[in-house]
Amino acid sequence: MSHYTVVAFYKFIELSDIEVLKLTLHKFCKEKKILGTIILAKEGINGTIAGTAESIKAILELLRTNPNFLDLECKYSYSDLMPFDKIKIIIKKEIVTFGVPGITPSQKTGMQVAPNNWNQLISDSDVLVIDTRNNFEVELGTFKGAINPKTSKFGDFPTYVKTNLDPKKHKKIAMFCTGGIRCEKASSYLLEQGFENVYQLQGGILKYLEKIKSEDSLWEGKCFIFDKRIALE
Repeated sequence: MSHYTVVAFYKFIELSDIEVLKLTLHKFCKEKKILGTIILAKEGINGTIAGTAESIKAILELLRTNPNFLDLECKYSYSDLMPFDKIKIIIKKEIVTFGVPGITPSQKTGMQVAPNNWNQLISDSDVLVIDTRNNFEVELGTFKGAINPKTSKFGDFPTYVKTNLDPKKHKKIAMFCTGGIRCEKASSYLLEQGFENVYQLQGGILKYLEKIKSEDSLWEGKCFIFDKRIALE
């Protein structure tokens, strides 16, 4: 059994008292020897942290004492070595940098598609499947038949949309990313641009790899992750 549990989570929700939450989480992580990064913003929370199974269970229980995080969805993976060097609790303008004002996934986002329904959706020839991650991530692995927008950063995605997509032509669009956060913000953006049938992989690639058996998987290659493990099969 792996020594460390790694959990990734996010939620778009209007937050207040962010400074108090930052101090509470930082103190708790120090006490429990939890390492990784948690980003806080007025639009929500985004984190990937690692610790013992007991410490990760404890911090998730702490988070869920806040009504905003009762339904916090988590993606789990495991590591024999601690994948992070320190704990960072950061306050930013966005929990994932997109750079387009007025995009509010907490109010409007695409249709969430569970991992066990994802294969059927992306196998439909009428559905345009787009990988919202950066080019170097896509080159390491992606879903069969997915389009690579060849962006160097997530903030480039709106330019890709304006140049390559048309709501009159592209009637069904399915998007995915590592943990779900980028495609959720991207789907909210597409809806603002007039696209109607926008889908996103619930929990991202991490949840898909966690739930779908390898013999049933349409994933090809490895999934890049932002820690010392580099990638997951």
